[in-house]
Amino acid sequence: MPTPAGSAPVTPLVDLQGRSAWSVLPPLILGFFMIMVDTTIVNIAIPTLTRTFSASLIEVGWVNSAYLLSYAVLMLLAGRLGDRYGPKAVFVAGLVVFTAFSFLCGFSGNIGPSPEIGWLIAFRGLQGVGAALMTPQTMSMITRVFPASQRGAALGLWGATAGVATIAGPLLGGLFVETVGWEWIFYVNIPVGVAALWFATSRLPHLPSHGTTLDVPGVVLSVAGLGAVVFGLQEGENFDWGRIWGPLTVWSTIGTGLVILGVFVWWQHRQGARALLPLRLFRSRNFSLANVDGMVVTFAMIGIFFPLTIYLQSVLGLTPIRAALVMVPGSLVSGVVAPFAGRLSDRVPGKWVVAAGLAAIAGAVAWIAAVLAPGLSPWVLLWPMALFGVGTGLTFSPLSNLATSGLDARTAGAGAGAFNTNRQVGGVIGSAVVVATLSARLGVTVPAAAEDVASGLPDQVRGPFVDGVAAASGDLGSTAVGSVPLPDGVPPEVADQVAAAARQAFAAGFADAAAQTLLLVGAVLLVGVVCAAAMSRSPHHEHASSPSGTPAGEEARGISGRRRP
Repeated sequence: MPTPAGSAPVTPLVDLQGRSAWSVLPPLILGFFMIMVDTTIVNIAIPTLTRTFSASLIEVGWVNSAYLLSYAVLMLLAGRLGDRYGPKAVFVAGLVVFTAFSFLCGFSGNIGPSPEIGWLIAFRGLQGVGAALMTPQTMSMITRVFPASQRGAALGLWGATAGVATIAGPLLGGLFVETVGWEWIFYVNIPVGVAALWFATSRLPHLPSHGTTLDVPGVVLSVAGLGAVVFGLQEGENFDWGRIWGPLTVWSTIGTGLVILGVFVWWQHRQGARALLPLRLFRSRNFSLANVDGMVVTFAMIGIFFPLTIYLQSVLGLTPIRAALVMVPGSLVSGVVAPFAGRLSDRVPGKWVVAAGLAAIAGAVAWIAAVLAPGLSPWVLLWPMALFGVGTGLTFSPLSNLATSGLDARTAGAGAGAFNTNRQVGGVIGSAVVVATLSARLGVTVPAAAEDVASGLPDQVRGPFVDGVAAASGDLGSTAVGSVPLPDGVPPEVADQVAAAARQAFAAGFADAAAQTLLLVGAVLLVGVVCAAAMSRSPHHEHASSPSGTPAGEEARGISGRRRP
């Protein structure tokens, strides 16, 4: 891969047999592109999947949550596996798993006599395993190949990939759903995965491993704790935030998960350097706050796309591909801004670049929330989506650089695993909180809108109309078609009038509920701005001793701290 225009020549920190450090990026970028596309590409197909699998909104939400959950909870382990066996071997293994289960996700609708959403959810969870194995290795490889003074430019391309892929996901999803079928939102990964596998086997170097131990109890505790918390958040609305089965309630499930996570932290403290998540990483203020901001960004990405996608299709009536086109300005702008943001973070304190990016995303969210209405022209959303692209472009790569600066070679994988784990935990929590919040607000805003429009209906149907709309207020299918049961003997013209009024009530109620949900996302983003501003101007360097007795900081200078001559 040639040196990007305008970049200074980069001398790799490891032997690449005469190749430039940039030559390692093609497989990393292709693999990461697939991973990030799959975090949002399903959103555009939500109405299609609901119909195809005869599934509820909550069940279809788990198609995303299963992927995000397995992706998030296994990255700590994957980071440590990269430290133990080398990032190349673990990356290639993850690439094979991801590509194979992408095929099975697309094929899931053909299993059994009728489509079952459970197969798709299961295969998405296993696809997330492959994504988890790959992601920490991308950051670890960049950290160990590029010198610290020029790493921002490489992470700029990595960040551009994240920004473009996350926003391009809905566009690709809309194209496939409307043309060749929803299955191709997964089948498209197969040729990309094969190309990435060829580049990975031929371009990635075999980096030294460090013989770290595997903290199996830590893995079990983290998976159990996160699984319980996310299950409770995601399914809470389904169980009316009450009893799930026998004495088990939603809140006891969430509480049990939090207790298990507390035990996990205690166990990590006892394990010290052998821990799945070495807690000494969090002695760095930048690493700690970058992890918080990573959660915030992914929370916001999920929080924006989920309600906005449903709004564009179910309220404005756009086709999947036209709904996706609304996202294009954000994708283009993010791809242009991210490389410049990466280089800028090599020259000025990255915390201000990240703070500006998060503020831009918050502004875009507030803008969208302010304009949502049933009769809105989709073109009105192009400008706030462009601002959203500026924000994501400014955020991704400088934030990753802030998180990994100062880590030594022995903890590069663990640090990357922790950062990406927390980033995806933010997405899992965002998915659960946004679905629950949107469903809860629909239960308030749709009946209120029904009361407003009922005044124009005949007296004999007003009561059944309001009751029917209220009963169906959280049902995506009913939101789309506006069906309301009526008493026997209602004339056809009155039935048509009621159906039109129901569509109007659902559209107005959904727009209000989506806007209110987005305000919650904006508030979370403001927390991220504060965290970015509180970061240190200079990176923290580790000084823990290595097994050989050499300070880890000295090992780090041989890997990530070499200066340009």
